[in-house]
Amino acid sequence: MALKVVQWATGGVGVAAIRAILEHPELELAGCWVHSPDKNGKDVGELIGTAPLGVTATNSVEEILALDADAVVYAPLLPDPGEVAALLRSGKNVVTPVGWVYPGERQAAPLVEAARAGGVTLHGTGIAPGGISEKFPLVLSALSTAVTYVRAEEFSDLRTYDAPDVLRHVMGFGDTPDKALSGPMQKLLDGGFIQAVKMVVDTVGFAADPKIGSRQEIAVATAPIDSPLGVIEPGQVAARKFHWEAVVGDETVVRITVNWLMGEENLDPAWTFGPEGQRYEIEVKGNPDFTVSLKGFQGEVGDPEETGIVATAAHCVNSVPAVCAAAPGVATYLDLPLLSGKAAPRLAVDRG
Repeated sequence: MALKVVQWATGGVGVAAIRAILEHPELELAGCWVHSPDKNGKDVGELIGTAPLGVTATNSVEEILALDADAVVYAPLLPDPGEVAALLRSGKNVVTPVGWVYPGERQAAPLVEAARAGGVTLHGTGIAPGGISEKFPLVLSALSTAVTYVRAEEFSDLRTYDAPDVLRHVMGFGDTPDKALSGPMQKLLDGGFIQAVKMVVDTVGFAADPKIGSRQEIAVATAPIDSPLGVIEPGQVAARKFHWEAVVGDETVVRITVNWLMGEENLDPAWTFGPEGQRYEIEVKGNPDFTVSLKGFQGEVGDPEETGIVATAAHCVNSVPAVCAAAPGVATYLDLPLLSGKAAPRLAVDRG
């Protein structure tokens, strides 16, 4: 029988997750929680632009908690540990792209208790953090010995990110440098990316300082730049870099970096993506050294969808069967078996 899955929130990741659930041969959409009263009571098909699906969206947490379901793909803009604990206690496994990729014992304790009470599992996943930042560097590091350095780096043009309120009020684009540097973005990113660095440190076995260093840089516009939040004027923030590093003595052994640019023109400093363009890049130094570039997760301006968001949702949805089969508690990538995507329905084995 198919596993019954609830989608929590219908932003970009949520809509992509619903479509992925519908395409997955082992899953069935059982419910949908929405934040907006305007979406409450609507058929989920209307929310994602398809024919009716026979599943009605609700903004009632109590209705979701009472629902007969195996799992929830929990994808709000920001996580609420109380909501996650309640879902776990209600007997629903939770897969989420907004936290708990590699939580510390103290952070995980309340959710471990809730998961065990419900006989279910919590799993944090996604893309970065939640995949390309730690899972895939670890997998690739198996191709080298005597590893001395692991790097995961994102190069993205945020003119494709159609979320103006998030870009301005959370990420600090279009703001003054002082306000951007003192804004919430570094703290919001720290939680996930510090966990990603620690997962690599612990798994590879580096004797690193337990304190993970973090720092940020900004570039400002030198001429007007068109963006999803409107025109970014000269002197306003138009690019950001964030770095997280683990060190052994004075040697950096793990580094994760995010490069977010509103295009490559009219920036001071004059940052670019380099000749390879937008990508994720994974580097391992050891015997041998190697670098891998991953493309296709960043779109171009004008594309109908943000492929990185679709990939984030896919990683969540493809994790559901393994998470439902895992022992109760908090499961990281280190606790789960190999995951894969599933064949397109027209090419899949007939399971009927």
